[in-house]
Amino acid sequence: MSKKSTYTPGEFQWSFLLPKYWGIWISIVFLMLLAILPWAIQHRLATAMGQLAFNKLKSRRKTTIRNLEVCFPEWSAVEVQLHAKQVFIDQMLGVFETLNAWYCPTWFKGRVEIEGLEHIQKAQAEGKGALLLGTHSTLLDAGGYACAQYFDPDVVYRPQNNPLLDMLIYRCRATIYTHQIDHDDMRGLIRHLKEGRPIWYSPDQDFGLKQGVMAPFFGTPAATVTAHRRLLKMTKAAAIPLYFYRDGDIANPKYKILIEPALDNMPSDDELADATRVNKIIENQLRIAPTQYMWFHRRFKTRPEGYDKIY
Repeated sequence: MSKKSTYTPGEFQWSFLLPKYWGIWISIVFLMLLAILPWAIQHRLATAMGQLAFNKLKSRRKTTIRNLEVCFPEWSAVEVQLHAKQVFIDQMLGVFETLNAWYCPTWFKGRVEIEGLEHIQKAQAEGKGALLLGTHSTLLDAGGYACAQYFDPDVVYRPQNNPLLDMLIYRCRATIYTHQIDHDDMRGLIRHLKEGRPIWYSPDQDFGLKQGVMAPFFGTPAATVTAHRRLLKMTKAAAIPLYFYRDGDIANPKYKILIEPALDNMPSDDELADATRVNKIIENQLRIAPTQYMWFHRRFKTRPEGYDKIY
């Protein structure tokens, strides 16, 4: 979306009725129909779609396999292939789980468990915001919905390039999150943290080194964002690790939320040490359910001089 656009998130525009948007409207109706299907059908469809995506999306498949090879050297070539395929299946399962969170949220009743809620409650009792350090999970907004059953989360998001799609997703997410904060809206993010809000924030992607450092991720140097250090310093918010994942039999899944104690001495005076510490927390989280992470992103794309290329 152009920064010059006058579009307001969630706002309907009459131009959305033009023929160029009809395909999106039809797709949304189709997705709503998928959301009312029984889970037994949804997970079979997701499995078939995930296998198809694994076979057809060659570039994403190659990136996923390479990421897993780098991060899990103990896996055999066969194990890497099997786990890589499961990443695509889990992503498709996450699409259906997100549709359920948007359109059929009662499906999650009795399926969600949480551990460590007291850590967010403690921060709020002290008048602090909570920067919830999470990951780009394949659960997508299903994880956010699970969290919303126990506390009132905000989320940092990247607007969609298509304004109609952005409006539709924004409105669906509004049923889950109290506030949706544009990733470029630093003032808004700071304001909400100072107001004591818990905000889901994922510092786990490669955005280069303009606002980051090279820090080990699964033992391999990776460009690691450090913006959260400045946020924590300016707002005095608590840095609290957050992880959610699907657990148990796929035919009858449960969803678990793991909230760890607030990090002490975060931020410290050592930018690299802080980045390494957060990466290690994310590593430990991802080892719980390795395929429920978006490994198809090029996590190691930034390679300064002297570093071996990964892709």
